[in-house]
Amino acid sequence: MADEEKQDQVEETQDEATASEEAEAPEAADDAATEAPAEEEAPAEEEAPAEEAPAEEEAPAAAAPSGDDEEAEKPTPKQLRKRARSRHKGEAGPPRSPEERAAERGEARRRNAAGRRRYRVGHRQRGGEPGTGTPPTERVPGPKKVRLGKVVSTKADKTITVRIEVVRRHPTYEKVVRRSATLHAHDAENEANEGDTVRVVETRPLSKTKRWRLLEVIERAR
Repeated sequence: MADEEKQDQVEETQDEATASEEAEAPEAADDAATEAPAEEEAPAEEEAPAEEAPAEEEAPAAAAPSGDDEEAEKPTPKQLRKRARSRHKGEAGPPRSPEERAAERGEARRRNAAGRRRYRVGHRQRGGEPGTGTPPTERVPGPKKVRLGKVVSTKADKTITVRIEVVRRHPTYEKVVRRSATLHAHDAENEANEGDTVRVVETRPLSKTKRWRLLEVIERAR
């Protein structure tokens, strides 16, 4: 009987040990599952700076000045003169008054003007005598205008008023268009009478309104 009781106790202890192992196994699995993501997240945090590096590299490229900015930042002549003075390594000159500075600038201008004058003289001498240029052409008067019209007034002395009738066909509508214009002509001997058909020719201005002269009387008025 004693042996059987001992065996029962041993079996009970073994059953308790196996049960405790089985209970600990799920807990260990849960711990491993919780620890695994933590270990996996660590590399992700380490990789984050590597992904941000290109953004930092792109920033200087975007901040690089373009060609227009370089042209806008081109130094002015005043700035260039200041830089040239700053590079001067000789001894500084004595302080000068505004009048002395103005006199010095005037002397520099005179020297430059004399140099330009010498250059022009030498350039002319090297090029030879100056050319005569294009000779003036003889003025040939063109043909004078001649108009045929009817005298409508002879009230003014040595002046007749002539109406010029213009009859033309319209280039687009093919309609005959009649137009008239009046002009003043010089009649030195008062030959023409009202209603005469006369021929007038263009001449120099003889008065404020007279630019024509009586050439001949073609037909007398009836």
